[in-house]
Order: sequence, then structure tokens, then C-alpha cells
Amino acid sequence: MLTKKSGFAVVFGVMLFLLPVCISITSVYAQEKPADNSATTLDNLMTAYNVEVNANARYIAFSKKANEEGYDIAASLFRATAAAEQVHYERHGEVIKKLGGTPNAIIETPVVNSTTENIESAFRGEVYEKDLMYPAFLKQAEKEKIEDAIDAFEDAGAAEGVHAELYAGMLKNLTISRGLSKDFYVCPVCGNAVDAVTSAMCPICLTDTKKFKRVR
Repeated sequence: MLTKKSGFAVVFGVMLFLLPVCISITSVYAQEKPADNSATTLDNLMTAYNVEVNANARYIAFSKKANEEGYDIAASLFRATAAAEQVHYERHGEVIKKLGGTPNAIIETPVVNSTTENIESAFRGEVYEKDLMYPAFLKQAEKEKIEDAIDAFEDAGAAEGVHAELYAGMLKNLTISRGLSKDFYVCPVCGNAVDAVTSAMCPICLTDTKKFKRVR
């Protein structure tokens, strides 16, 4: 069924780095596991909260490394997606509290490698969330008919797809981008991230793009 969530990656602006790139998407973080079919939506929200908090910390660490290596655009992209993951975990946290839970995360020390390796790592994480984690969580939320969780999982999963494409393009263009700078823009509602605002509304959640946060 076609919804407002569909087609977001191709209709929103001209993403400078959204170019074809051959990257394997079959491998994901070794520590990530398929969703537990016995888990409740509250359990899944807690898992997603922990994943997003750690992604935020990881991307902030990656941005510092990218700046050190002279990849300022990559650093900006890491900061933008860090801001997007914060949008996600804050939203998940609100739903957790509505369901009577308490948001909690175990923050792991980020493993920082070269910027190229960090982009590859970020790409794999985004693909995992888009293709495995959020679809499984969404299915359970729909089964339990928890609308706030359904909306949060739909929006986050869609945004992760955009992030993955941005990382794929950044990896393709990393060398030629060195020494350059660029702004990115983040939706404060769904965590969508773009490098050019060319539409009046966010294609994922329909938020006015005037509310997007500029990140460099």
C-alpha cells in the first residue's frame, strides 16, 4: 500500500552524494541480532532506544575523526545523522514512557577507525535498522495496535534508508570531497536528513521543511 512514507528517498531534493555505489549490504554489525519474536513492543522500543543512543554516540565520535583527517563533509554528515538518531531515541523514549516504561541505554565506547571504515560501519548499521530491525518492530507494533509505536518505527525506518544512501554516496565521493564543506538538514520529527531542501514538506512525516535543523 502506498503511503506518505513511500518513495521518500527518490523524491526529496537532489542529494549531492546519492550516487550508485557497489557496497555489500548482506553483512551487518556482528553484535546485532534479528528481532526476538517473543518480544513485546515495549521491549522493542527499549531495544531501539538503546541502538539509537549508541548510534548517536558513535557518529559524534566518527565526526571528530573525519575532521582530523580533513573530510569535513563526511564530518558534517556524521553530525547530521547523529542529530537524526537523537530525534529517534527521544521519540522512542516518549513512547516508552507512555507505555509505562523508563528509557534506558547502555552506552558502549565507540570503536573509531579510519573515516572510510567508519562510513562503511555506519552504512551497515543503517541498512540493518532499515531492513531488519525496524520492519520486525513495526510488525509487532501493528499486531499490538500501538499507534505511537507504529508511527515512530515507520518514520525511523524510512529515515534510516535515507541515511544509508547518503553514506553510500559519501563513500563513493570521499576522496574528491576532501577539503570541502557542506551543510545538511535534519527533520526534527522523523530524523530525515538531506543535503538540499527542495520541498515544502518532509516526504516522510510531512513536517514543514522550514523547521529542519541545519547541521555543518
